Amino acid sequence: MNELPQQLVNGLLLGSMYGLVAIGYTMVYGIVQLINFAHGEIFMVGGFGALTVYLYVLPDGTSMVIALPLMIVGGIIASVLVAIGAERFAYRPLRGAPRLAPLITAIGLSLALQQAIWAWYPDARSAIPFPHIDGGPFEIGNVTIQTGDLFLIVAAPVSMAILAYFVMKTRTGRGMQATAQDPDTAKLMGINTDRIIVVAFALGATFAAVGAVAYGLKYGEVQYRMGFILGLKAFTAAVLGGIGNIYGAMLGGLVLGVAESLSTAYISDIPGMDQFGSQSWANVWAFVLLILVLLIRPQGLLGERVADRA
Repeated sequence: MNELPQQLVNGLLLGSMYGLVAIGYTMVYGIVQLINFAHGEIFMVGGFGALTVYLYVLPDGTSMVIALPLMIVGGIIASVLVAIGAERFAYRPLRGAPRLAPLITAIGLSLALQQAIWAWYPDARSAIPFPHIDGGPFEIGNVTIQTGDLFLIVAAPVSMAILAYFVMKTRTGRGMQATAQDPDTAKLMGINTDRIIVVAFALGATFAAVGAVAYGLKYGEVQYRMGFILGLKAFTAAVLGGIGNIYGAMLGGLVLGVAESLSTAYISDIPGMDQFGSQSWANVWAFVLLILVLLIRPQGLLGERVADRA
């Protein structure tokens, strides 16, 4: 059990990254009742946007102290532009259509974005090295923190605090709450719901881009399919926490990350379960956890039972 603190920290770090991406799923669903399955690729675009700034905008040898903020900005711009374009040209025309139509559109957009990145970066089929922060690792008691995790340790709580302030204290944030509760009444009260929906897509893309930079720093690479599995994990986190609840998305991500870390560390210690504790089984246990939670609490950890909109 000496490694338990290390596994908990690993799980919390992994879960924070899931939570950052899950926020985009849950915000969009909470407002327009749409599962944006292209959100994982918006996350991926953010990673490549940050990499593009480092490779083609900044001069060689630029210190990461200077490069990292510019990479974050570049990743956010790339993700937000793609998200806003998707909302305007792919989802808005289908807003009154049956739910299956935007769902199929989202899957098609996901594949299109993967191929677009592959065309832009021919080497993206294999992993492309991502710039790293020098130094470390750092020892805190029995816990080791890798240098690539330092950004995530700061970015996740700061991002969540900024989002909470925006939603609770700003005029646009209150407009988002009103639109999520009843879009028709929000329109009658003078709220521009189209603008609110665009803001939701843009905010979700922003946090996805921050998560993509954290992914690149943590694993030291990006590739064109990186958004597929992580997007599914983030969607799982959003459902686990209660789809439509932004705090639930982060909680679901943390729970999922800790469950993955503990399962890969300890399940192999159970007699007869040796083959089920490998890293390749982490995805399986993540979805087993989702099924168990939904069987016990179908609305998720922080979700509420609500009637479907007419």
